[in-house]
Order: sequence, then C-alpha cells, then structure tokens
Amino acid sequence: MNHQLLISRHGCAGARRRFGTNPSRLPFLSRPLSSQAAARASTISSDNTNSSSNSSPSSNLHPKYPRLFTPLDLGPDIGVLANRALMGSMHSGLEGHSLPNLLVPLISSKSHAPHDSLDRMGRYFQERAQGGVGLMVTGGIAPNRAGWTGPFSSQLTTTKEMELHKVVTEAVHAVQVPVVGHADATSVTARICLQILHTGRYSYTPLAVSASATKSPISPFKARELSVRSIRKTVRDFVNTAVLAKEAGYDGVEVMASEGYLLSQFLSPKTNLRQDDYGGSLKNRARFALDIVRETREAVGKDFIIIFRLSLLDLVQDGLLFEESLELAVELEAAGVTILNTGIGWHEARVPTISTVVPRGAFAFCTQALHQANVVSIPLVATNRINDPATAEHVLEGGADMVSMARPFLADAELMAKSRDGREDEINTCIACNQACLDHVFVGKVASCLVNPRACHETELNMDPLPESDRLNIGVVGSGPAGCAFAVAAAQKGHSVTLFDKDSQIGGQFNMAKRVPGKEEFYETLRYFRVMMDKHNVKLQLNTNVTRELMQSSSNIHKWVVATGVDPRDPKIPGQDHPNVLSYVEVLKGNKQVGKRVAVIGAGGIGFDVSEFLLYYSGKDKTATETSVEEFWKEWGIDASLTTRGGLVKPKRHVSDRYLYMLQRKKGKLGAGLGKTTGWIHRASLTNTGNIEMIGGVSYDKIDEKGHLHITENGVPRVLEVDNIVVCAGQIEHRELESASATDSELKQKVFTIGGAFQAGELDAKRAIDMGTRLALKIHKPEVVPGNHVFFSEGGIEEDMFLMLKRFM
Repeated sequence: MNHQLLISRHGCAGARRRFGTNPSRLPFLSRPLSSQAAARASTISSDNTNSSSNSSPSSNLHPKYPRLFTPLDLGPDIGVLANRALMGSMHSGLEGHSLPNLLVPLISSKSHAPHDSLDRMGRYFQERAQGGVGLMVTGGIAPNRAGWTGPFSSQLTTTKEMELHKVVTEAVHAVQVPVVGHADATSVTARICLQILHTGRYSYTPLAVSASATKSPISPFKARELSVRSIRKTVRDFVNTAVLAKEAGYDGVEVMASEGYLLSQFLSPKTNLRQDDYGGSLKNRARFALDIVRETREAVGKDFIIIFRLSLLDLVQDGLLFEESLELAVELEAAGVTILNTGIGWHEARVPTISTVVPRGAFAFCTQALHQANVVSIPLVATNRINDPATAEHVLEGGADMVSMARPFLADAELMAKSRDGREDEINTCIACNQACLDHVFVGKVASCLVNPRACHETELNMDPLPESDRLNIGVVGSGPAGCAFAVAAAQKGHSVTLFDKDSQIGGQFNMAKRVPGKEEFYETLRYFRVMMDKHNVKLQLNTNVTRELMQSSSNIHKWVVATGVDPRDPKIPGQDHPNVLSYVEVLKGNKQVGKRVAVIGAGGIGFDVSEFLLYYSGKDKTATETSVEEFWKEWGIDASLTTRGGLVKPKRHVSDRYLYMLQRKKGKLGAGLGKTTGWIHRASLTNTGNIEMIGGVSYDKIDEKGHLHITENGVPRVLEVDNIVVCAGQIEHRELESASATDSELKQKVFTIGGAFQAGELDAKRAIDMGTRLALKIHKPEVVPGNHVFFSEGGIEEDMFLMLKRFM
C-alpha cells in the first residue's frame, strides 16, 4: 500500500487544492462497494446525478461544501443521515450518575433537584441538532460497575436508568435537520447514538479490570485480569446496554474500542498478556470485541446503528499495527458494524492528539489510508482537530465518508447551519485549549467551553432578547476577552453597547497569545468577536482612553463595565532597570529584539508562552491554516508511513539557536499550574528541544551592570550570563479607572469590574469570558449591583464526589 501517496495528498493546510463537485468523486461512492453497500448508496447516487442535460452535474450539491452536505444513506432499515458530520463522543458531565438516592445527602448538601434528571443533557443535544448536526454520540456510558470512569459514574444497566434517557432521545427526535441535494426529502430527523464505554484499567475505582493484571500510568488502581467467565458476562452487559439504549429511543450505539479503554486493552499486545483464547494472535485478541458486535447486532436487529470506534494509531509502544487494524475492520464489517469511527492515541500516550498544538486534520491520514486500502465498504469517519467546514471538506475529499467533530460543537452549536447558509465568519471556532472541557471533566466539573460558556449550560444561560423596557445603554472599557464577551452577549440580549479601547484593535492579551506557536487558533476567536460585534451593532471606539471625566460626562450611558485587564507584576529585583531586562509585553507585543541566551523569570502560563515563542517562533506570525502537519508528525515521532507497531518513530528534535533558563521561586515542578490535560505538552515542547534548563526554588539576588542574572539555587549562588532577561512574574489587576470612579458616589454605583481587572491570574481567558457573558445576561436586573455582579454555575454531585474522594487518594 502506498501510504506515502496519502501523505502527499493530505499535505499541509497551505497546500490544499480546490475541490471538484462531481458526485462520482464522493469518497463513499467512489470506491468498489459490496452489493449491500451499493444498495445503501444508490439513492444518494441517483439523486446527485439525475439532472437534465442542460444542468450542471453539481446543481444539487452544496456550492461550497459538496461532500460535507451530501446526505448519507445507511440503507432501508436505518435511513438517511442529513450530512457527513458526526458529533463525536465527549464526556460533558451531563450524563448523570449511578449514585443511590440514599447516598446523595451524604455526598452533597446542595439542592440538586432532581439529581438524576437528564433534562440538561436533552437540551444540550437538541440545540446541536437544531444547529444542523445529523448524527450525534453521547458521552461514554458504562455497561457495568467495573466499567465506570469513576465511583458511581453514569451507566445504563436497568429499565429505570433507561427511562431517564428518553428525555434525551425525544428532545433530539423533535428536530428535523435540513438536507441538501436529496430528491425525496428536504429534511430528516436528527439522530443520536449512545456510546458504550468500559474504561478497563483506566477506571478511577478499585473495581478496575483489564485483559491482564496491569496498571495504567494515569490511573491509581491496578486492574484485575478478567476471567473467561467475566469476559462472557461483560459481553452480555454490552449487549444489555445496547438493547436498553434502543428501548430508550436511541438510534444506535457506539462501541468504544480505542483510546486505551477496555477493548483497546484486549486488542493491543501492550496490555494483553494472556495465553488463552483471548490473547496471543490477533484473532484471539479481537475475539472479545467481535463477540460484542455480533451478539449486539443479533439482539438489536438491522434497524439500529452500530458505530465501532477502532484505533488506527495507538501512539504507544507495542500498540496495534495498522495492518492489524485493517484486518479488524474487515471482521467488524462482517460482524455487523454500520459505521467505523477512527480512534487516535491512548490517553496515556505522550503525543498530543487534540490540543491546539496539533494542526488541523493532522490525523486524517490514518482514515484515508484505511479508505484507500479498499478492504471495507461501510462508512469511515475521520477525526481529531477538524474544527471548521473547510477542513472537514478537505478531509472528506482526501478519503473519508464522514468527519467527527466533538469540541467544535461545544464552541458553536450552529457550526453546521452557519456553514450551510454561508455564514462561516460567524462560527465561534474551537481553539482546542481543553481548559473548560477536558480539564473540567477530569476534576468532576460539568464541561463547558472557553469561547462559549453557554455550552452544557443551555438551561441556565438564556440568550433570548430582552423586552425593550429592560434594555440599557452600556459602556464597556477594554476589549480583551472579558470586554469582548460581555459586549457581544449584551448586544445579543438587546442592550445598546459601546466598546472603548485605547488600542487600535480589539483583543487585549489575545493579541499576544495568538502569536505564540501552537496558539494560532486564537486568531479565530478575535475574528468571531469582530464579526458578532458588527452583526449586533456594537459601537466601537478604538484609540480612546476612557477617563473618569469621560464617564461622568456620558449621561446617556446607564452602566459601565470595566474590563481593563492586567499589568505585569513587579518582581522587585535589584538592577531590573537594566536595558537587557524586558517584560513579556515588550517581547510578545512590542517585538523587542531578544538575544541568544535568555533567562525567563516565571514559570506560569505566561512564562511558558514566552519560552515557546522564543524557541519556536519562525519570524512570521501564522494562522491555523499555515501550520505544517508534516513538521508536527516529525517533531512528535508519528509514523506517517503506518508501518511501526503503535505508530511511533524517533522524534526529530526542533532546532533553535536560542538557549533558555526558565526560573521560578517555588520549589517543585515548573508549570504545575498549567492545564491538567495540556501542561505536559507545553513542558515536553520545551524540554524536547534540549535548549532549556528549568530551575525551581530559586531566589533572585540581583541583575548586575552587564545584565547578568544572579540567583541562589538550593543555597548555592549562581550567575546566568544571558543576553536578556524576560520578566513573566505574574500580573496585578489594572484598576486605575475603577479606583478613579470610586471617588464619585453616583458613578461608582454604575461601574462593574470584570476579567483580569477584577481578579488577575494566569491570563485566565476562561474565567474572563465566562464572567463577562454571565454578567451580560443579568446586568439589567435591579439586584445586580457592583459587588454583587459575579456569577458562577453551581457544581453538581459529580464534582462533590470528586472533591470528597480526592481527600482519600
């Protein structure tokens, strides 16, 4: 198989070619099909090609995204999907729990009423269906207790639990999704599948089981080896959950067999050390998974979707071979799978797979290789870092039948509708930061989205316009993330908003962050804010320095929102006035020249951003479509030829002509406060260069006349002979305007401070955007006054359980 051809076809984003719109080139219709698959595709094929001799063959297709909006016919028993987008599974914290009622008061004193309702989950998926997603998959639901993600996590094992899910399926099935280019229908019912997830050795409970008695490096408990009898019991549990899912109204299930969960642990020789009928050869290692599929298909019948999440790239040593994945794909189709979804990387892998450092579509080559192998005729789904319609179309053109997007639908529930209607510039693009989704889930919080705080909080945050009588004239000072978020949300509610900033462009600290290699997606958030401000008539007054006097003279403004951000903290080091000493603002915004040997003072988020900028910046600002997929593969040791077991090769070290010293006063790991799921990536990105020394527990003694930094490390004096010192020692609130307005008793009752100006931190855009959005939705209420204007979402029982268990772990 010529995998190199696939790589060159994929290329980097800058080399994308324009796509033709001939329906015969649609991936699912272009390769040889079995008679069954051909029957499934026949309706769509005839619809797309039956045009008069005077018509263009592409007249029925979407003019810009013909593949993305071509419906997919899954046969007469299942029917048509509205488009080629799959909302992939991700845990949201809305899936409920299996905590017995008796224990609820012992876990939490809060009023969670009703604590087991899935109403919020139903609303969450309904809004994505209304936004144009044709097929969605829930977060993982366990088939038994051993499969729990954590103590008393969500499961579907009984009729009582099944009844709770009906509110979800009914909400989704109430939505008709528009169809483009189908002769027999202008819309079809939205579809939703339930993911059956058994965590295996990834379970955060002592009930953990696996193929063999092993312990995951990311879990606290060693797993017990499943006996043959327990394996057969687990097969029945999977089937039982699938049957209950069908009774609840789900259109199908997804069997999770990738990312290092239980079925991955059986399929991979890394974790399957068995010597019986379930270990050794691929046939034996696959027996468990194939039994689940065959017996599920027999139990649920033909009119039920079975998606199988198959790992095509484990990214761990001794993982699956790609050739084994091909063999599995053939067997899975024969066993009754409807759709093959791609899995990329185990959770314990030391290669980033979904974070913002991953270029768009960087892992589509695996699905494209399976597509080109021509071994199956069922639809194939490409996944990971596909966050906009152009990337989705490109991936489909390169060889896939569907694209999976998960977090992009957190960022914007209407992504598909906006793409379909030519409103792509209004898409609130996922920046793959993980800060409010995965980082929340791993500490028991309900997920959300940094750029869209309403995600997973749809029943709480109401964006409907206010009546005229409640609408205000509001002035906003500062156009960083907090100010922009407030301005857009307030304008959507119907308020008249004027946004002031002393700079010549909106964005605040985001204008520095977007320049850091690996954070190119931040450009998209600024584009979204600009477009939405224009759409909702936010009046911009840039290059304007707002003073107390201006505020006092603006009698037409009812309320002021101060979002003036932060100032760099003064580290108070003797000699810091030396010209070789720079602030992070001077480096990231001011383009100050920086020498070859640099000391970076501070190892928080800013320190890491500056360090990555100094080691990786190429001299040119890049957007997300200009990053190199091939360079990413090389740097992280990804085998693009798909010939090694697990898909790993020796990484190619990034070459930089700079050497850095990263310093912090605290003892312990540098970057300990970075994101739970991304901190390791930032540390590895720096240490993998070999061009940085990280030093903790230091005191800063002085900066001498040569600009060299004198420190004490573990009681031993040391001089760092550097060309420059960049200070990233944290921030303090910029409250000059708030303090000035406080001297006017009338004005201070109208001033609401948000974002970094309210509470400085690690440039916390998540908190800033959430704070701005929540205030915008309530600022019209009489009880919302300065000092009583900061709102948060109440934590759920899952978070209470996590906090309780953390005390014992």
